[in-house]
Amino acid sequence: MHGAELLLLLVGSLAVATVARRLNWSSPLVLVAVGLAVSFIPGMPTFELDPELILALILPPLLYSAALDSSYLNIKANLRPIGLLSVGLVLFTTAVVGLVAHMVIPSLSLADALVL
Repeated sequence: MHGAELLLLLVGSLAVATVARRLNWSSPLVLVAVGLAVSFIPGMPTFELDPELILALILPPLLYSAALDSSYLNIKANLRPIGLLSVGLVLFTTAVVGLVAHMVIPSLSLADALVL
């Protein structure tokens, strides 16, 4: 990927995020929707970003921005649903995916399927 394409990608994503915030919409959802829509445009170049670049340069500002938007009172008020989703849903999903994988691939042991 060339520097100009990366810069255009960054400017486009910032513009979409700004419009989403002004309309009081969820920026990540709008970014995903717009990215999906743009990917279907014929002739659009493919972008491949180095995972180390994402981890070092893009993820920290996103996490910081989300931390600024979060509220301790809202987290405290929703502690039970957050706990159920963060623990219960993970355990449920692990069990369902493991059981389905074990049924679809009989040679896969149940323990290996649950690790999957």
